Amino acid sequence: MAAAAAAMAAEEVEEALGLFTGIGLSEAKARETLRNGALSALLRRAVLQARSALGPALDKATGTLLYNTAARLKDPKHLGFLVGYIARREILTDLQLSAALEYVRSHPLEPLDVADFERACGVGICITPEQIEEAVEAVISKHRAELLAERYHFNMGLLMGEARSQLRWADGKTIKNEVDLQVLHLLGPKTEADLEKKPKVPKARLAPAEKQKVAVVENGDMGTETQSLLEQLRGEALKFHKPGENYKTEGYVVTPNTMALLKQHLAITGGQVRTRFPPEPNGILHIGHAKAINFNFGYAKANGGVCFLRYDDTNPEKEEEKYFTAIREMVEWLGYQPYKVTHASDYFDQLYTWALELIRRGQAYVCHQKVEEIKGHNPSPSPWRDRPVEESLLLFEDMRKGKFGEGEATLRMKLVMEDGKMDPVAYRVKFTPHHRTGDKWCIYPTYDYTHCLCDSIEHITHSLCTKEFQARRSSYFWLCNALDVYCPVQWEYGRLNLLYTVVSKRKIIRLVETGAVRDWDDPRLFTLTALRRRGFPPEAINNFCARHTVPQVGVTVAQATMEPHLLEACAREVLNEQAPRAMAVLEPLKVTITNFPAPKALEVLVPNFPADESRGFHKVPFHQTVYIEETDFREEADKGYKRLAPGQPVGLRHTGYVITVQNVIKDVSGRVIELEVTCTKSDVAEKPKAFIHWVSVPLACEVRLYERLFLHKNPEDPSEVPGGFLSDLNPDSLRVVHNALVDSSVRSARPFDKFQFERLGYFSVDPDSEEGKMVFNRTVTLKEDPGKV
Repeated sequence: MAAAAAAMAAEEVEEALGLFTGIGLSEAKARETLRNGALSALLRRAVLQARSALGPALDKATGTLLYNTAARLKDPKHLGFLVGYIARREILTDLQLSAALEYVRSHPLEPLDVADFERACGVGICITPEQIEEAVEAVISKHRAELLAERYHFNMGLLMGEARSQLRWADGKTIKNEVDLQVLHLLGPKTEADLEKKPKVPKARLAPAEKQKVAVVENGDMGTETQSLLEQLRGEALKFHKPGENYKTEGYVVTPNTMALLKQHLAITGGQVRTRFPPEPNGILHIGHAKAINFNFGYAKANGGVCFLRYDDTNPEKEEEKYFTAIREMVEWLGYQPYKVTHASDYFDQLYTWALELIRRGQAYVCHQKVEEIKGHNPSPSPWRDRPVEESLLLFEDMRKGKFGEGEATLRMKLVMEDGKMDPVAYRVKFTPHHRTGDKWCIYPTYDYTHCLCDSIEHITHSLCTKEFQARRSSYFWLCNALDVYCPVQWEYGRLNLLYTVVSKRKIIRLVETGAVRDWDDPRLFTLTALRRRGFPPEAINNFCARHTVPQVGVTVAQATMEPHLLEACAREVLNEQAPRAMAVLEPLKVTITNFPAPKALEVLVPNFPADESRGFHKVPFHQTVYIEETDFREEADKGYKRLAPGQPVGLRHTGYVITVQNVIKDVSGRVIELEVTCTKSDVAEKPKAFIHWVSVPLACEVRLYERLFLHKNPEDPSEVPGGFLSDLNPDSLRVVHNALVDSSVRSARPFDKFQFERLGYFSVDPDSEEGKMVFNRTVTLKEDPGKV
């Protein structure tokens, strides 16, 4: 029997090969087609239908049209309709076929308007040679002067294009032949000069620095350098559907009511793009959410649309007011304003009404399986799946009235999802008061039930989600269509992850509980509140998303895992332009100038931005006593050492003075505690090898220096960290300098103000700062540490 089946299969393959080579495919192309089961089945149907009308011998032109129809047709139900036009010689060119395929894609409902279809595809239109001759003659007459001047160096494609635009259904080869003939008649045969290559106009070269520029996206607005975030998200860049053309998206389910619902949708939105950012208010947003925020708000902004901030508040057990507040703060901090702030709970009444309707339509039922029984991908089918509609309606009402305990009953939808999960839960019992609805409900909808319906209510055009939600796309389309409501389109993109960190809520809570970090905004984390506290500007985060992550959305759904140093590089670029300079000393060494040139402190003008002094100056006191970094002095100058040492003077930045060591004072242990120096005006002193920073009459401050929180790139990977992420903590992730000094120009700084401490790095004022004791967080060093790349 097996041998007979194999022989039959071989016969079918040979028959298909004969059919496919009979329409002009090479044997190699025919065999390649056979490997695609869906394509070969469609092509076989098309060829057999055409042969029944035209006979067994099909010319190659017809065969090409049949192959392209089978390969490019999205909805197989139209195959016979299109093949009929090809067989009757009413569709003769690939141009007509492309128009036909676009028409059926744009008109998914039966029956098609045949007259309108034929008009759209040029059926019955015959372009005569005389019409082609007249059109080409008119185009050449229009460009006669340029043709005579440039001769055969003129762009002949322009003539072709303009002639084709006048005669849409004309054969391209015929038009080209006519253009060639009339150009030859006008110009005569080519001369030697015509055969010479046209000299290329050299392109202006960009300076290396200009090549490296990347657009800075400030408050969601695009810059003019290279391709900005908004340029990447605008128009056709991502190949998304246009509002109201949902049905053109591959996999979108069309029902008899789809076109009417889309018409109502367009009447409400005016064809405007609508997106939404739907976070759960049970944790703080992290760097991955920054990509989602930029993508959702950015796509809407780039295309003249609006974006909703919708809280997915369907799990009252884990939701807290601080999360609602922090989420909106972070969205606005990144530079975006929601069109409207909504909550899933705004729609609880409507969602409940729809749940009743779903039961009435036989598409949902009340189930009593336990949570552990329905977990996983192969749970046993529910014994209550086919219970009567009226019984489920009564039991669902009992659920709402609190007659079932938690876990005793759920409402489940009758569908199988892409990942094989069967009958996802729509409602479950939870006796937890809701922060907005109080005790009104003891049943709450799930994400699978809520998300698509809230999108429908808000007339979202593009529901943008990360890749893990792809398995829920079938339930998204199914539920909207089961209830006959407007169905948006779900698009997925790859998640953004960073190495050397964790971002899951559960794991961050463990870090807080064990004391590894202080809270969600600990600057060693990559939550958005932590990044803000550490001093990362929002523009840097937006630029990071634009530069390293957005090009991957819409093109690939691959997960993006990025190195932290790429984000740090974005921060340096922005802070270099935004952070005014100041001077601070982390490990102070007292220096007394014995010949100080004035009886009291002098005032020194320091530029806020040395590269652009038009941006102003600030004053710092210069006194007989100054403080320098301990590391800027050595008792013995090694070869290559350029800073202060006996016999080796240095300049003090911005003062105009050079200091020379006269005396080294030590404590009883031999540690250097003070230097006595003399100063000389720099215009008369020999030019020193180095200039160092300093402070005088300074403010005491605390400085927190941060390193990576984890030692390994993937602390959650058991193969890399067998002991779990808590075993991978870096003991040197935080060093606190308690007795640092900073110049008095920063006295009025407020939390989150940013500075570049000269020669040390970029720093931000921490909210822990108090009167008389400022606290600074180091955001990033001035230069990238090669050891971290």
